[in-house]
Amino acid sequence: MFESLKIVKMAHAMAEHAGARQGLVAQNIANADTPGYKARDLADFGQSYAETGGLRATRPGHVGGGASTTAQVVQSSLSEDPNGNTVSLDQEMVRAVEIRQEHDMALSIYRATSDILRASLGNKG
Repeated sequence: MFESLKIVKMAHAMAEHAGARQGLVAQNIANADTPGYKARDLADFGQSYAETGGLRATRPGHVGGGASTTAQVVQSSLSEDPNGNTVSLDQEMVRAVEIRQEHDMALSIYRATSDILRASLGNKG
């Protein structure tokens, strides 16, 4: 029952999105000195959540009938170094902080929903 609530599904999707973005930030940082590497990021959570209708498929034919399972990866529009690399370590650190806040928000939503359900059932622990 608890897993079928739309707000819980949304919090789960937000946490997954934060994890995927964190992975891209890690790749960007790891390739900061790679010639020609283009920094990548995911589209905003709200946009990607709206595009998927709040549902995520894990494989073609599951849930949405072949809908894309990941948010669109976008390339950063930062200026290029002379070697063609667009990674800015400062910008990646700022993104990492934003991602952490997004993940913390997802956990807070999940925790608050859990507390409300427990209180409504008479369980205070």
